[in-house]
Amino acid sequence: MDQETLDNLIALLKKSLTETKIIIKQLEEQSKPIAPDNAIGRLSRMEALNTKTVSEQSLNAAKLKLNKLIFAQKQLDNGDYGCCIECSDEIPLARLELIPESTHCMNCIDKSSKKT
Repeated sequence: MDQETLDNLIALLKKSLTETKIIIKQLEEQSKPIAPDNAIGRLSRMEALNTKTVSEQSLNAAKLKLNKLIFAQKQLDNGDYGCCIECSDEIPLARLELIPESTHCMNCIDKSSKKT
């Protein structure tokens, strides 16, 4: 991988880290408990509880993504970014551009999905 491509991927990874942290803050705000004495009406309260549940699930997914991004950043610091952690083959550039936190090549993903 040439330096310009690596620099672009580093910028993409940093941008994704920043955006994910912002999303986590927003979702944490939306996932706060809803006080039972909040007089918003029965249906409105049920809708608020459903929204809270969806926000909590999105928050968990965002936290997982953040952990993967942090791992990818450590891989970058080690010089292993862009290499599959299973087979050490290079992860395709297009995949890294779409999912900068990718740790596996498509062959290893396919192999693991066939095992389950």
